[in-house]
Amino acid sequence: MLLLGMKSIELLTRKSGRLKMLLTEHFCKNQVPYVCLCISSYLCSKKKKENGYEQVDQERYMNLVRSVTSFKASPQTPETLFEEDNLIYGPVNKFRSPVKDVEAKFPKNWVPLINSSKKTLPPNSDRKHLLKIGLQRHKVPSVTSVLQQTIPLDQAFYLKRWKQRMILELGKDGFAEYTKNLFLQGKLFHAALESVFLSEEIPLKEQEKDTTVSGYLASVQHVLGDISGVKALESAVHHETLHYSGLVDCVAEYRGQLCVIDWKTSEKSKPYLRNTFDNPLQVAAYTGAINHDANYDFQVNCGLIVVSYKDGSPAHPHFMDSDLCSQYWNKWLLRLEEYTEKEKNNNAIETN
Repeated sequence: MLLLGMKSIELLTRKSGRLKMLLTEHFCKNQVPYVCLCISSYLCSKKKKENGYEQVDQERYMNLVRSVTSFKASPQTPETLFEEDNLIYGPVNKFRSPVKDVEAKFPKNWVPLINSSKKTLPPNSDRKHLLKIGLQRHKVPSVTSVLQQTIPLDQAFYLKRWKQRMILELGKDGFAEYTKNLFLQGKLFHAALESVFLSEEIPLKEQEKDTTVSGYLASVQHVLGDISGVKALESAVHHETLHYSGLVDCVAEYRGQLCVIDWKTSEKSKPYLRNTFDNPLQVAAYTGAINHDANYDFQVNCGLIVVSYKDGSPAHPHFMDSDLCSQYWNKWLLRLEEYTEKEKNNNAIETN
């Protein structure tokens, strides 16, 4: 066999042109896959495309991750929902049309906050004239009902969402018990404050009655030192011109200024006045009612909202001077007109 192969090669060499062509065809065919293999090997050796997530600034989004992963551990409130939305979506960009900016709303039936027919309360007046008028069942709306019936849409949305989340977490019965406890805590806290103002001391029995009350009382200690000359406690007011009523927590001097004082309890820190939602309107409404109620022989033009905390941390006092009270008084008048208009429409529908 080897001999035959050698002879075949010898014959082919005689025809060198033919051999050259055959060798060329042979190597060309074998080189094609080799070249392709080299190209494929070169492509595979390229660096992998970088992942964009590897470049994320993890420290920057650490608070967001913590808030998302830990939200179940703490109860949701309308305030925490605002913060959560700001972290996830960023601050709300509220667009205001030029027409609305130009056309500022003004009450149609404007009544001044100050009643010119009354005299200003003299400083350091006798404390024995402390008023505590019982609430009468007038056929007029209360300040609380007016504010509830005219709550802005954005506040209503967050309040409804907070309620839904709490019901999912606690159940309907659990949520009912939770709100009942909040109301009871507020009631006990107001009763304890009344005892403080009347007796100049904190009753030991009141502290032992509920540890939650002692926490709220500890929270307001630094504010109580700035309050003097109490004129009214848990006293009813009635605006004789605008026909609405309410129950004032306290009327006293705060750092020398006579104020309508509203005590609030909260599980969430509220360091700014805007965090108190409609409470400034409530204070302004009570202020105007006192000035137009014949049972009160003095005038008030300032307000104070004191937000106390269950854990005993220092309360936040929000003072409202005369200018700020006047601004919220106008807003209250608009809400009162909105309520009156709704009531007229409802009565017209029932009549038809």
